[in-house]
Amino acid sequence: MKKLIKILALSILMLLVTQLSNAQEIVLNKYKFGEGLEFSGNDNNYKMEISGYLQPYIDSKKYLDNNDSSLYNRMRMRRARLNFSGSSKKEKISYRLQLDLTGGGEGDASIGSLVFDAWIAYDITKRIKLTFGQKGTFTDNRELGMRSNTLQLVERSPISGAFASIREFGFFAESSYKISKQSYIKPEFAITNGDGINVFGKDHGGFKYGGRIDYLPFGLFNNFGQYRQADIERELTPKFVIGANYSYNVGISDRRGSESGTILYLDNLNNELLPDYMKYGVDFLFKYRGFSLLGEYINASARVPAGITQRVRVDGTTSTVFTVNGIQDVDSYVKGRMMVGEGYNLQSGYVFKNLFSIDGRVAFLKPETNSFLNNGTFYNRSNFYTLGITKYLARNYGAKIQLDFTYINAKPGSNDVNGNLINGNEFLTRLITTFSF
Repeated sequence: MKKLIKILALSILMLLVTQLSNAQEIVLNKYKFGEGLEFSGNDNNYKMEISGYLQPYIDSKKYLDNNDSSLYNRMRMRRARLNFSGSSKKEKISYRLQLDLTGGGEGDASIGSLVFDAWIAYDITKRIKLTFGQKGTFTDNRELGMRSNTLQLVERSPISGAFASIREFGFFAESSYKISKQSYIKPEFAITNGDGINVFGKDHGGFKYGGRIDYLPFGLFNNFGQYRQADIERELTPKFVIGANYSYNVGISDRRGSESGTILYLDNLNNELLPDYMKYGVDFLFKYRGFSLLGEYINASARVPAGITQRVRVDGTTSTVFTVNGIQDVDSYVKGRMMVGEGYNLQSGYVFKNLFSIDGRVAFLKPETNSFLNNGTFYNRSNFYTLGITKYLARNYGAKIQLDFTYINAKPGSNDVNGNLINGNEFLTRLITTFSF
């Protein structure tokens, strides 16, 4: 898979060079701050865009009702992205190569990778597009289809962090049909490796199959507003999209299908035998005159094969012990290492004409009895309440400053950043600045 990513990235770079060499004259189109540099050939057949953004970030965590009076602070470059994309109208081809210059990934626990997006697409018809490569998957919640520099609050919701695979490698088909004067329906399907991004070693397990269907009753959003959170465009008429997604991942070897080979199981003949991971969700987005409302629900579950008899330790040795609460229970043990359960996210905000916005979010995680979401160090938090303020420096996503505050309910058995038990809840303050070009 690593070779495929390299080949695909090189192919996209060759396409870019070919476009530049074939175009008799390269023209820089009118620049809109924050939307990237767009070039086109004098025949308008070839188009190319270069864009990117930086996001320096700081957060501070305080444990409440606890003997620890310390503030735990962290500073880092949250994201640094560089994006090359383009299209060729006559050849019906488009492409994207997005590089992550921090190596940190989208979530705190993600694998670092230089290549985030590397795909080539072909327009089969005006309504149907087929894509091959590595990209964001349709089978995540709606928020994951929105670019990181357009987020309404400093970070994505807790349900995105708990259940999303974010990017995957495979085939993606998307389409759009106008079914009345204003309304559209958009079906999307995907067959991927089911292991997230960049599998460097053996590709464990089977494929992941899934899709999404969206319905837009009042027409399309302005300026890709369906894929951006706050209503900075201030839609003049109400815009609404509602959708559902589903996926079935055959044999995952980690907690949620975003990494390959970290959690492995065997049968009594030492053959690899892995659990399946199912996920479905419904979500919606509404925008009108600066107001936005996003709602999401995700449910994730697992099917554990009855033939699992061994687990592979980190050092490569095996064990037949699957003890849960003093009882040998393979099904509960396996699910206890996976992200299974459900989550809700509801967030809203209003962008004032002076380009300040006030935003809020409530999010809930409800893990199954046996789920890694009960882990005291990394999760075991149930309710999240966030209030944020943003100042946009222009009527776009070119530059903005965001500050938010989150109150987190920590359940009994939760730990602090040092692994010590805490007796109360948490308060988190985050500040991020975005510079896009």
